[in-house]
Amino acid sequence: MGIMTIKSAAEIERMKAAGRLTAQTLDMLARLIREGITTQALNDAADAFIRSHGATPSFLGYDSYPKSICVSVNSEVVHGIPGKRRIKDGDIVSVDVGAYLGGCHGDAARTFLVGNVTDEVKRLVEVTRECFYKGIAFAKKGYRVSDISLSIQRHAEANGYGVVRELTGHGIGKNMHELPNVPNFHVPSAGKGVRLAPGMTLAIEPMINLGGKEVFVRDDKWTVETRDFKPSAHYENTVLITEGEPLILTVTTEVS
Repeated sequence: MGIMTIKSAAEIERMKAAGRLTAQTLDMLARLIREGITTQALNDAADAFIRSHGATPSFLGYDSYPKSICVSVNSEVVHGIPGKRRIKDGDIVSVDVGAYLGGCHGDAARTFLVGNVTDEVKRLVEVTRECFYKGIAFAKKGYRVSDISLSIQRHAEANGYGVVRELTGHGIGKNMHELPNVPNFHVPSAGKGVRLAPGMTLAIEPMINLGGKEVFVRDDKWTVETRDFKPSAHYENTVLITEGEPLILTVTTEVS
């Protein structure tokens, strides 16, 4: 993760293609997610869809991760490993997808509502999405990564939520994880931090908890869960820094 890259015009086009496919995969999964489906079925559908477009799943084999996408349910924050679990009425399902196409990665996540989700949890999912947009208001030339981080933290905490500290967003490009790290909280020791420049591509991903900020990693070495077992939501896009407004690379007309 020790590099930070400014993308060329050609690389940006490849990033757009990878991002578009990532978003299309999430659109497809949005139509599948329902009560009764297994998380493995979602994984298999995503794997087949990504490969059918000439790409490969970014996550499969990454640091020995065993599946093609991450599916995290309710109190699972991120990195949930798909398996036999069946989605239930009232669940929230965070799906994180990466697609590697043309030598570049796209990375995005959404939290989906299944059936009769409580108003309290619906609000968590809505505010997590809002946190992303509060953050990218500062994803512009001349601002710093720390401006994004602080804006996300302020919006989450103003709504009474916990902001996960152990995981952050990141640079992205030819490598899934590049510099800079993009925390969802202010890091005083970081000083003024990295200044944003056109051609940088960042995966910005608020991970926000209904309860406290504390999390732990399960015995499977991957699944991150809230310490108080309260629900957590995740919203992520790959974003290009431009000369003007930021460009979100992982949206389609269906899901935003």
